[in-house]
Amino acid sequence: MSRHRIELDCQSCSIRNNSVFNGLCSHSLTAINGHKSTNVHRKGQILFHEGTRPMGVYCINKGKLKLYKLGNEGKEQIIQLAKEGEILGYRSMMSEELYPVSAETLEECHVCFIPKQDFLEMLANNHELYAKLFKHACHELGIMTQNVTNLAQKTVRERLAITFIMLKETYGKDHEAGDKVVINLTREDLANIVGTATETLIRLLHDFKEDDIISTEGRKIIIQKENELIRIANLS
Repeated sequence: MSRHRIELDCQSCSIRNNSVFNGLCSHSLTAINGHKSTNVHRKGQILFHEGTRPMGVYCINKGKLKLYKLGNEGKEQIIQLAKEGEILGYRSMMSEELYPVSAETLEECHVCFIPKQDFLEMLANNHELYAKLFKHACHELGIMTQNVTNLAQKTVRERLAITFIMLKETYGKDHEAGDKVVINLTREDLANIVGTATETLIRLLHDFKEDDIISTEGRKIIIQKENELIRIANLS
């Protein structure tokens, strides 16, 4: 089987404080808990496909996913990496539009799913949750706009440095303060985030290693000099 169901209580959820459900009253959490199901998805499983109709919303309890669009000749363009505490699919559902991206697990993930009708009824009866989602959507839009602005006129080398800085935030939550951040992505996925050919990415990784900006252990990349990445990215 590609997935199996587990029991997870919203009241005791360890990542709730990092999600839009933070601060909701006990009654609201009980309502959400009564409608959701939690599944364990293996690495490489698709949660939803670009161009399909939303059936509900997904909240990530454990693991990371990539959100991507298919470009020319089926090449992926990774738009975002999603991590624990993030909610997926709500914008398309609320706007009654098709999913603009696909979502695929990068590792084993525990994902809660709330069916569309149940979630819309909760929003209609819970102005606090509606306001949180609206604020969250605006915040995400601001981040995406900033990312596009940062990457639009940068060289591939600068884009790779910016990508490492952004990935440090995503993967940094897996590590204790002061630890080196380990990024665990395939070279193809990393190239699809940067927006370049895999061969070009590999050459740049070699250059970064030669300058001791990063080190590698197999496919894992360890950031060694974040200040140098900021300099290369021209963000300082």
